[in-house]
Amino acid sequence: MPVTALKEAPQPARLAGAAHPAPAQGSAAVVRLNRPKTPLASRARAAGHWLAVSVLPPLVVAALLLLLWELLCSGPGATLPPPSRIWADSKDLILDPFFVAGPQDIGLGLRVLVSLQRVAVGFGLAAVVGVLVGALIGQSVWAMRGLDPIFQMLRTVPPLAWLPLALAAFRDSNPSAIFVIFITAIWPIIINTAVGIRNIPQDYRNVALVLRLNPIEFFWKIMLPSAAPYIFTGLRIGIGLSWLAIVAAEMLTGGVGIGFFIWDAWNSSRLPDIIVALVYIGVVGFVLDRLVAAVGGFVTRGTSAS
Repeated sequence: MPVTALKEAPQPARLAGAAHPAPAQGSAAVVRLNRPKTPLASRARAAGHWLAVSVLPPLVVAALLLLLWELLCSGPGATLPPPSRIWADSKDLILDPFFVAGPQDIGLGLRVLVSLQRVAVGFGLAAVVGVLVGALIGQSVWAMRGLDPIFQMLRTVPPLAWLPLALAAFRDSNPSAIFVIFITAIWPIIINTAVGIRNIPQDYRNVALVLRLNPIEFFWKIMLPSAAPYIFTGLRIGIGLSWLAIVAAEMLTGGVGIGFFIWDAWNSSRLPDIIVALVYIGVVGFVLDRLVAAVGGFVTRGTSAS
Protein backbone atom coordinates (compact mmCIF):
# COMPACT_ATOMS: atom_id res chain seq x y z
CA MET A 1 0.00 0.00 0.00
CA PRO A 2 1.36 3.38 -0.80
CA VAL A 3 2.53 5.55 1.98
CA THR A 4 -0.07 8.20 1.12
CA ALA A 5 -2.83 5.68 1.85
CA LEU A 6 -1.69 5.45 5.45
CA LYS A 7 -2.85 9.01 6.21
CA GLU A 8 -5.14 9.29 9.22
CA ALA A 9 -8.80 9.17 8.23
CA PRO A 10 -10.93 12.14 9.31
CA GLN A 11 -12.81 11.66 12.55
CA PRO A 12 -16.58 11.38 12.17
CA ALA A 13 -18.66 14.19 13.62
CA ARG A 14 -19.84 13.49 17.14
CA LEU A 15 -23.53 12.78 17.25
CA ALA A 16 -25.82 14.72 19.50
CA GLY A 17 -26.18 12.98 22.80
CA ALA A 18 -23.02 10.93 22.35
CA ALA A 19 -20.89 10.50 25.41
CA HIS A 20 -18.13 13.08 25.73
CA PRO A 21 -14.72 11.98 26.79
CA ALA A 22 -13.79 12.78 30.35
CA PRO A 23 -11.97 16.10 30.61
CA ALA A 24 -8.36 16.13 31.48
CA GLN A 25 -7.32 16.97 35.03
CA GLY A 26 -6.13 20.46 34.05
CA SER A 27 -9.47 21.43 32.51
CA ALA A 28 -11.46 21.19 35.77
CA ALA A 29 -11.00 24.89 36.45
CA VAL A 30 -12.32 25.73 32.98
CA VAL A 31 -15.42 23.63 33.62
CA ARG A 32 -16.06 25.38 36.93
CA LEU A 33 -15.72 28.80 35.33
CA ASN A 34 -18.32 27.96 32.70
CA ARG A 35 -21.00 26.99 35.25
CA PRO A 36 -24.10 29.27 35.35
CA LYS A 37 -24.18 31.82 38.10
CA THR A 38 -26.17 31.07 41.23
CA PRO A 39 -29.39 33.02 42.00
CA LEU A 40 -27.65 34.59 45.01
CA ALA A 41 -24.91 36.02 42.82
CA SER A 42 -27.48 37.33 40.34
CA ARG A 43 -29.43 39.05 43.12
CA ALA A 44 -26.26 40.55 44.54
CA ARG A 45 -25.30 41.86 41.12
CA ALA A 46 -28.79 43.35 40.61
CA ALA A 47 -28.66 44.99 44.04
CA GLY A 48 -25.25 46.47 43.29
CA HIS A 49 -26.52 47.83 39.98
CA TRP A 50 -29.56 49.39 41.69
CA LEU A 51 -27.34 51.04 44.32
CA ALA A 52 -25.02 52.40 41.66
CA VAL A 53 -27.86 53.77 39.52
CA SER A 54 -30.48 54.92 42.05
CA VAL A 55 -28.73 55.59 45.38
CA LEU A 56 -25.21 56.70 44.58
CA PRO A 57 -26.02 59.69 42.28
CA PRO A 58 -28.29 61.51 44.81
CA LEU A 59 -25.78 60.87 47.58
CA VAL A 60 -22.97 62.36 45.51
CA VAL A 61 -25.09 65.40 44.59
CA ALA A 62 -26.15 65.88 48.23
CA ALA A 63 -22.53 65.72 49.38
CA LEU A 64 -21.49 68.32 46.80
CA LEU A 65 -24.37 70.61 47.82
CA LEU A 66 -23.44 70.31 51.49
CA LEU A 67 -19.83 71.12 50.66
CA LEU A 68 -20.87 74.16 48.63
CA TRP A 69 -23.21 75.25 51.43
CA GLU A 70 -20.42 74.93 53.97
CA LEU A 71 -18.07 77.02 51.85
CA LEU A 72 -20.60 79.78 51.15
CA CYS A 73 -21.95 80.11 54.72
CA SER A 74 -18.74 79.79 56.70
CA GLY A 75 -17.65 83.38 56.16
CA PRO A 76 -18.09 86.16 58.73
CA GLY A 77 -20.84 87.93 56.75
CA ALA A 78 -23.02 84.83 56.15
CA THR A 79 -26.63 85.09 57.33
CA LEU A 80 -27.43 81.35 57.21
CA PRO A 81 -25.70 78.72 59.37
CA PRO A 82 -23.41 76.20 57.65
CA PRO A 83 -24.01 72.43 58.01
CA SER A 84 -21.27 72.14 60.63
CA ARG A 85 -23.03 74.66 62.90
CA ILE A 86 -26.40 73.00 62.32
CA TRP A 87 -24.96 69.69 63.48
CA ALA A 88 -23.35 71.30 66.52
CA ASP A 89 -26.48 73.20 67.60
CA SER A 90 -29.26 70.75 66.66
CA LYS A 91 -27.74 67.29 66.74
CA ASP A 92 -30.06 66.30 69.60
CA LEU A 93 -33.05 66.82 67.28
CA ILE A 94 -31.36 64.61 64.68
CA LEU A 95 -30.11 61.80 66.91
CA ASP A 96 -33.09 61.60 69.30
CA PRO A 97 -36.29 62.58 67.46
CA PHE A 98 -38.65 61.03 70.07
CA PHE A 99 -37.54 62.61 73.35
CA VAL A 100 -40.09 64.09 75.76
CA ALA A 101 -38.86 66.77 78.18
CA GLY A 102 -42.12 68.68 78.72
CA PRO A 103 -45.52 69.51 77.23
CA GLN A 104 -43.97 71.58 74.42
CA ASP A 105 -40.40 70.26 74.56
CA ILE A 106 -40.66 67.08 72.49
CA GLY A 107 -38.68 65.65 69.61
CA LEU A 108 -39.35 66.30 65.95
CA GLY A 109 -40.37 62.69 65.40
CA LEU A 110 -43.29 63.06 67.81
CA ARG A 111 -44.26 66.39 66.25
CA VAL A 112 -44.29 64.77 62.83
CA LEU A 113 -46.55 61.99 64.15
CA VAL A 114 -49.02 64.57 65.49
CA SER A 115 -49.09 66.27 62.09
CA LEU A 116 -49.47 62.93 60.33
CA GLN A 117 -52.51 62.10 62.44
CA ARG A 118 -54.23 65.25 61.20
CA VAL A 119 -53.16 64.52 57.64
CA ALA A 120 -54.52 60.97 57.87
CA VAL A 121 -57.96 62.16 58.97
CA GLY A 122 -58.22 65.06 56.53
CA PHE A 123 -56.77 63.20 53.57
CA GLY A 124 -58.83 60.08 54.29
CA LEU A 125 -62.04 62.10 54.26
CA ALA A 126 -60.93 63.88 51.08
CA ALA A 127 -60.17 60.56 49.39
CA VAL A 128 -63.59 59.06 50.16
CA VAL A 129 -65.62 62.17 49.32
CA GLY A 130 -63.46 63.04 46.32
CA VAL A 131 -63.81 59.62 44.70
CA LEU A 132 -67.58 59.54 45.23
CA VAL A 133 -68.15 63.08 43.96
CA GLY A 134 -65.73 62.56 41.07
CA ALA A 135 -67.58 59.40 40.08
CA LEU A 136 -70.85 61.33 40.13
CA ILE A 137 -69.44 64.11 37.96
CA GLY A 138 -67.83 61.69 35.54
CA GLN A 139 -70.95 59.56 35.20
CA SER A 140 -73.60 62.29 34.99
CA VAL A 141 -73.48 65.00 32.34
CA TRP A 142 -75.84 67.24 34.31
CA ALA A 143 -73.75 66.90 37.49
CA MET A 144 -70.65 67.82 35.53
CA ARG A 145 -72.32 70.91 34.05
CA GLY A 146 -73.60 72.04 37.44
CA LEU A 147 -70.67 71.24 39.73
CA ASP A 148 -67.56 71.43 37.58
CA PRO A 149 -67.51 75.27 37.23
CA ILE A 150 -67.98 75.67 40.98
CA PHE A 151 -65.19 73.22 41.78
CA GLN A 152 -62.86 74.83 39.26
CA MET A 153 -63.41 78.16 41.03
CA LEU A 154 -63.03 76.83 44.59
CA ARG A 155 -59.85 74.89 43.89
CA THR A 156 -58.01 78.12 43.11
CA VAL A 157 -58.56 79.46 46.64
CA PRO A 158 -55.29 79.23 48.65
CA PRO A 159 -55.41 76.72 51.54
CA LEU A 160 -54.72 79.27 54.28
CA ALA A 161 -57.59 81.45 53.05
CA TRP A 162 -59.95 78.77 54.41
CA LEU A 163 -58.42 78.83 57.89
CA PRO A 164 -60.25 81.88 59.33
CA LEU A 165 -63.57 80.48 58.12
CA ALA A 166 -62.73 77.09 59.65
CA LEU A 167 -61.78 78.65 62.99
CA ALA A 168 -65.04 80.60 63.03
CA ALA A 169 -67.05 77.46 62.28
CA PHE A 170 -65.33 74.88 64.53
CA ARG A 171 -64.01 77.10 67.34
CA ASP A 172 -61.01 74.78 67.71
CA SER A 173 -57.62 74.55 66.03
CA ASN A 174 -57.51 70.78 65.51
CA PRO A 175 -60.71 70.36 63.43
CA SER A 176 -59.88 73.59 61.65
CA ALA A 177 -56.52 72.20 60.53
CA ILE A 178 -58.20 68.97 59.43
CA PHE A 179 -60.74 70.96 57.41
CA VAL A 180 -57.94 72.88 55.68
CA ILE A 181 -56.32 69.58 54.72
CA PHE A 182 -59.64 68.23 53.46
CA ILE A 183 -60.51 71.26 51.35
CA THR A 184 -56.98 71.39 49.91
CA ALA A 185 -56.65 67.71 48.94
CA ILE A 186 -60.14 67.05 47.59
CA TRP A 187 -59.95 69.01 44.31
CA PRO A 188 -57.29 66.98 42.46
CA ILE A 189 -59.00 63.78 43.62
CA ILE A 190 -62.38 64.92 42.26
CA ILE A 191 -60.97 66.14 38.96
CA ASN A 192 -58.81 63.07 38.24
CA THR A 193 -61.57 60.67 39.25
CA ALA A 194 -64.07 62.41 36.98
CA VAL A 195 -61.62 62.26 34.07
CA GLY A 196 -61.02 58.56 34.72
CA ILE A 197 -64.75 57.79 34.81
CA ARG A 198 -65.34 59.65 31.55
CA ASN A 199 -62.56 57.62 29.90
CA ILE A 200 -64.10 54.22 30.69
CA PRO A 201 -64.32 52.31 27.37
CA GLN A 202 -67.80 51.93 25.98
CA ASP A 203 -67.26 48.18 25.72
CA TYR A 204 -67.09 47.98 29.52
CA ARG A 205 -70.37 49.85 29.79
CA ASN A 206 -71.96 47.51 27.27
CA VAL A 207 -70.83 44.49 29.27
CA ALA A 208 -72.36 46.02 32.39
CA LEU A 209 -75.65 46.43 30.52
CA VAL A 210 -75.56 42.84 29.32
CA LEU A 211 -74.84 41.55 32.83
CA ARG A 212 -77.50 43.89 34.25
CA LEU A 213 -75.24 45.26 36.97
CA ASN A 214 -76.91 47.56 39.45
CA PRO A 215 -75.29 50.97 40.17
CA ILE A 216 -73.35 49.66 43.19
CA GLU A 217 -71.99 46.66 41.28
CA PHE A 218 -71.14 48.87 38.33
CA PHE A 219 -69.24 51.23 40.67
CA TRP A 220 -67.18 48.49 42.32
CA LYS A 221 -66.62 46.17 39.34
CA ILE A 222 -66.34 48.57 36.40
CA MET A 223 -65.82 52.17 37.45
CA LEU A 224 -63.19 51.83 40.17
CA PRO A 225 -60.93 49.29 38.38
CA SER A 226 -61.06 51.23 35.11
CA ALA A 227 -60.45 54.64 36.67
CA ALA A 228 -57.91 53.45 39.26
CA PRO A 229 -54.83 54.92 37.48
CA TYR A 230 -56.51 58.33 37.35
CA ILE A 231 -57.73 58.06 40.94
CA PHE A 232 -54.27 57.30 42.29
CA THR A 233 -52.81 60.16 40.28
CA GLY A 234 -55.20 62.46 42.11
CA LEU A 235 -54.38 60.80 45.43
CA ARG A 236 -50.66 61.38 44.93
CA ILE A 237 -51.26 65.05 44.21
CA GLY A 238 -53.65 65.27 47.15
CA ILE A 239 -51.28 63.75 49.70
CA GLY A 240 -48.57 66.24 48.71
CA LEU A 241 -50.95 69.16 49.04
CA SER A 242 -52.18 67.81 52.39
CA TRP A 243 -48.66 67.77 53.81
CA LEU A 244 -48.06 71.31 52.56
CA ALA A 245 -51.34 72.53 54.02
CA ILE A 246 -50.87 71.05 57.51
CA VAL A 247 -47.44 72.65 57.95
CA ALA A 248 -48.80 76.05 56.94
CA ALA A 249 -51.95 75.68 59.05
CA GLU A 250 -50.03 74.64 62.18
CA MET A 251 -47.93 77.77 61.97
CA LEU A 252 -51.08 79.78 62.65
CA THR A 253 -53.13 77.43 64.85
CA GLY A 254 -50.35 76.37 67.25
CA GLY A 255 -50.14 73.03 69.03
CA VAL A 256 -47.30 70.55 68.98
CA GLY A 257 -47.12 69.87 65.24
CA ILE A 258 -44.11 70.34 63.03
CA GLY A 259 -45.48 73.59 61.59
CA PHE A 260 -45.79 75.28 64.96
CA PHE A 261 -42.27 74.12 65.82
CA ILE A 262 -40.91 76.03 62.82
CA TRP A 263 -42.80 79.17 63.78
CA ASP A 264 -41.67 78.91 67.42
CA ALA A 265 -38.05 78.36 66.33
CA TRP A 266 -38.26 81.48 64.16
CA ASN A 267 -39.54 83.55 67.06
CA SER A 268 -36.62 82.22 69.14
CA SER A 269 -34.05 82.84 66.35
CA ARG A 270 -33.11 79.14 66.15
CA LEU A 271 -32.28 78.90 62.47
CA PRO A 272 -30.48 75.51 62.75
CA ASP A 273 -33.62 73.97 64.25
CA ILE A 274 -35.70 75.35 61.38
CA ILE A 275 -33.40 73.79 58.78
CA VAL A 276 -33.50 70.42 60.54
CA ALA A 277 -37.31 70.61 60.62
CA LEU A 278 -37.38 71.37 56.90
CA VAL A 279 -35.33 68.24 56.24
CA TYR A 280 -37.83 66.22 58.31
CA ILE A 281 -40.72 67.71 56.32
CA GLY A 282 -39.07 66.90 52.99
CA VAL A 283 -38.26 63.32 53.96
CA VAL A 284 -41.77 62.64 55.28
CA GLY A 285 -43.36 64.19 52.18
CA PHE A 286 -41.21 62.02 49.94
CA VAL A 287 -42.13 58.89 51.91
CA LEU A 288 -45.85 59.71 51.73
CA ASP A 289 -45.66 60.19 47.96
CA ARG A 290 -43.75 56.93 47.48
CA LEU A 291 -46.21 55.08 49.71
CA VAL A 292 -49.26 56.22 47.74
CA ALA A 293 -47.43 55.49 44.48
CA ALA A 294 -46.57 51.97 45.68
CA VAL A 295 -50.18 51.26 46.65
CA GLY A 296 -51.33 52.63 43.32
CA GLY A 297 -48.83 50.52 41.42
CA PHE A 298 -50.00 47.41 43.27
CA VAL A 299 -53.69 48.12 42.73
CA THR A 300 -53.38 49.10 39.06
CA ARG A 301 -50.68 46.52 38.24
CA GLY A 302 -48.42 49.27 36.94
CA THR A 303 -51.00 50.71 34.52
CA SER A 304 -50.60 54.47 34.17
CA ALA A 305 -53.20 57.07 33.33
CA SER A 306 -53.04 58.24 29.72
